[in-house]
Amino acid sequence: AVVIKDGDERRLERMEWGVPTQVPSKRDPAAKLTKYVTNVRNLSSGFWRSMLATPARRCLVPVTSFSEYGIAPGEDGKKPLHWFDVPSRPIFAFAGIWRPTERGNAYGFLTTEPNAIVAPIHPKAMPVILHDDDYDRWLSASWEELGALVAPYPS
Repeated sequence: AVVIKDGDERRLERMEWGVPTQVPSKRDPAAKLTKYVTNVRNLSSGFWRSMLATPARRCLVPVTSFSEYGIAPGEDGKKPLHWFDVPSRPIFAFAGIWRPTERGNAYGFLTTEPNAIVAPIHPKAMPVILHDDDYDRWLSASWEELGALVAPYPS
């Protein structure tokens, strides 16, 4: 479930994780396959722009922790899974976006450069973790006002 703004109130709503998009098949480029995008990385993409620019299409994704696979495989040949949390905040939220789909509402969350704790494990990205004071702003401000929120959470 994610948190959306409904008028002046916040409410929980069940949604599917992963915004569907159509991509060409590698075997037959004329055929389209559905891919479910969970991480929003390219914020200038037209695919995300309408959701980012519309406050009603933003959401909070409440979590207690998140995981990333390590870079190097362990002795068993598999990449180890590392878990991250915010010790001072038992529940925190990622900056999310959502949209209606044929299967129901679906969401993804924004990612940004990793902080000093996540970078050694996953150097590409980490989720955008919002500070408690920024929840209402994320759900209601114009996209132009939100650029500073898309940043690594302090280590």
